[in-house]
This record gives sequence, C-alpha cells and structure tokens, in this order.
Amino acid sequence: MPQIPLHYVDLRTFCYATEDEKRVEEALRTFLPDGDDDDPFEIERTESEGHYGDRILVLSARVENADDVRHVLSRLADLETFDDLIAELDERVTENTELFLRLDKQAAFAGDVRLGDGITFRGKVEAYPAKKEKAVENAEDVLERLREQD
Repeated sequence: MPQIPLHYVDLRTFCYATEDEKRVEEALRTFLPDGDDDDPFEIERTESEGHYGDRILVLSARVENADDVRHVLSRLADLETFDDLIAELDERVTENTELFLRLDKQAAFAGDVRLGDGITFRGKVEAYPAKKEKAVENAEDVLERLREQD
C-alpha cells in the first residue's frame, strides 16, 4: 500500500474499576504496532471518575506514522464483517472526514478483531476538498486495497 489516506488513527478504551488494567491494555495493543521490548508503543493514561465516584482509567493511543497506520488497518482486515464495513462507510464517515468504528474489547483481549463495544477507533481520512463524499471514497479505496492484500 504505497499511500495511506489517513492522517492519523486514535484508539481509546475505558478501564473500569472492575476490570484488570493489564488485560484492558493488552486488548488495546491488539490493534497497535509492536514496539521494542524496551520501548513499546505509547499508551496515554488519564484517570476519571464515574457517576458514583468509582475510578475510570481512559487508555488511548494516537497512531500517526504511515507504517503504523498500515499496521492498524491491517488488523481491521481480519474482521469477519469486513465487506459490511465497506458497505457502511457512508454511515461511518462524518462530515469532518472522520471514520468511526467500535471494536469489541473482549474479543481484542483474545487477539480477535470484531465490531462491538469497548474500543473506539477514529481515523482522520485525508480528503481534498475536505468533504464527506471524498473521505468516503478514500476510505473505501484503502479498505478495498486491504481486502486485495488479504
């Protein structure tokens, strides 16, 4: 894939008080490129508080390097419902040229890739002019190329 028409990909998940932080991080890392043992891909942690005062940890990562974005997208190619994803692009791309997906956190912990709840994927799609229609076209192009490589 010579050029990636995404400026960046943001991945985010919540770790609730009842969850194991290491397991939630492992689920998020399912989509992130491998770093070195000494320097794994950076995940930002932000503490928040739930409605009843319980601790919620927000884990997030921004992927900007083209090779790293390719890695994240290659993980999406593992979706069983990949064809459905391509068919739903008009509903998943916003007027601000952002592609949104929700990925199953529980499946990701097991190393699987499924649409579901738990991990939010937001990719800023390159589009000139910056219009939804052009962004949908570019997102479809990159996903079709992924399918051909698979």
